[in-house]
Amino acid sequence: MHLYVHVPFCARRCSYCDFAIAVRADVPSDRFAAAVVGEWQRLQTHSAWATSATIDTIYFGGGTPSRLDPAALARILDAMRAARPVAADAEVTLEANPDDVTAHRVAAWRGAGVNRVSLGVQSFDRAVLRWMHRTHDAEQAGQAVHLLRAGGITALSLDLIFGVPATLGRDWARDLDRALALAPNHLSLYGLTVEPHTPLARWTARGETTPADEPSYAAEFLAADARLTAAGFEHYEVSNYARSGARARHNSAYWQRRPFLGLGPSAHSGIGRERWWNLREWAAYDRAAREGAPLVAGEEHLDDVAVRLEELYLGLRTADGVAAAAAGSHADRWISAGWAERRGERLRLTAEGWLRLDALVAAAA
Repeated sequence: MHLYVHVPFCARRCSYCDFAIAVRADVPSDRFAAAVVGEWQRLQTHSAWATSATIDTIYFGGGTPSRLDPAALARILDAMRAARPVAADAEVTLEANPDDVTAHRVAAWRGAGVNRVSLGVQSFDRAVLRWMHRTHDAEQAGQAVHLLRAGGITALSLDLIFGVPATLGRDWARDLDRALALAPNHLSLYGLTVEPHTPLARWTARGETTPADEPSYAAEFLAADARLTAAGFEHYEVSNYARSGARARHNSAYWQRRPFLGLGPSAHSGIGRERWWNLREWAAYDRAAREGAPLVAGEEHLDDVAVRLEELYLGLRTADGVAAAAAGSHADRWISAGWAERRGERLRLTAEGWLRLDALVAAAA
């Protein structure tokens, strides 16, 4: 079993963000922990949960989980351990902003059981960070990495965003070099997209900014693939690179369709063919939790067609690929175009193929 906890609180909304967040100067850590622990206790009797399930990974995402009081984080983890067996080598990840990382917090996180941190760097360019509405500066990323390692958390992932508007003058190769200089064992690279109801969407609609064009976007994606694989990283999923043995186990569980439970506002859960998701906004989730009302906002049951499509899409996202037969008559065409390669009885997409992932899956569905 794999657990996800959505911590919605942020100091500021990033220009590109459409996640379910709550901008708060003061984070209601105690109320959040009480609500999540209460939800966790309710889920112990869920019919889809095997009573013998061992927790293999726990992931605190957001939002900005590093803004949560470490005592509240510990309270949630203690409740999980009290109710279910946790694997001795469980991967426990916390997403953090560089400016939240202090020696005191690192010690508290490690004491609570966190053994992996995903650091939201996004860029080392000051102008880009300001444009993104990030709350840290370029130097704080390096400082955060130093503090985390000094405090005993050595499993580190860095997030970067590519495909920003050309007018910002961002040097993508320099950002990659600076990330590599910090020697993380994992990197996640996400292409900038314009999502509705975000500052970026408003700027674009008013003509104040122009997103990167498709050739520039593709060039940066392929440049990262070449640079990072040459540096010894495995490009094991569309957006993710890892040193040997450092694949993100939690995210890999999603791509392999393993059972997962989501706690907190907007969190999703999936066990077998069942999917359900929580109330999106913190205020609504908090109110329902305090009143003992249902926290689930919706649910669905996957039929055979939906399961096949999910297996195809998730499999093709990864370097492990899918059984070649799953792509049917499309496999040979993809291979000849340079979008895929066959390894034994399996088919995996190349970096060029990953740029076309949605279109390829739609064609093979």
